[in-house]
Amino acid sequence: MRPAPAAAFEVTGAAVSRVREVVRGHGVPDGDVSTSRLDLQSSWSYGGGERQFLGYECTASFVVELRELDALERLLVDVVEAGANHVEGVEFDVRAKRELRARAREAAVADALEKAELYARAAGVRLGPVVRIRDVDSEQPGIGYVGHSQGGGEGSLAPGRIRVSAGVLLGLAIIGG
Repeated sequence: MRPAPAAAFEVTGAAVSRVREVVRGHGVPDGDVSTSRLDLQSSWSYGGGERQFLGYECTASFVVELRELDALERLLVDVVEAGANHVEGVEFDVRAKRELRARAREAAVADALEKAELYARAAGVRLGPVVRIRDVDSEQPGIGYVGHSQGGGEGSLAPGRIRVSAGVLLGLAIIGG
């Protein structure tokens, strides 16, 4: 806590500089580090029926993109030792997601067609042309439909194993009966 906003900003600025130097020391280019949030809050205590001003606290958050996952643990330890006091979360992703998602979409369509052909044979009908295609965004939260999907990996989310998937709803014409 600092008695004035400027002092809180100064302390946080110094801590940010230390953390940024540690990140640079790990070979992370400045372009892979971005400030994502800056907060200034006043703090109060409430005791004995009175409210007492304690001071100001400034916090800064940033996002670090790290390509060498083997260096993650050491980087986290070093930034905490340099003054970072909260790690919000670590997310893993892939750079080739667009290409992987395109392959997963193609596989999802192939799976949907294969299943439709099976149902058509069982029902004694033939399939006509595709009359409707609807993308089911597998990354959008709250999707209630579990359809034909093809994933790019197995298991839970862990370094080196990221699931990239796609889903599709296909509407096909039915010929004969």
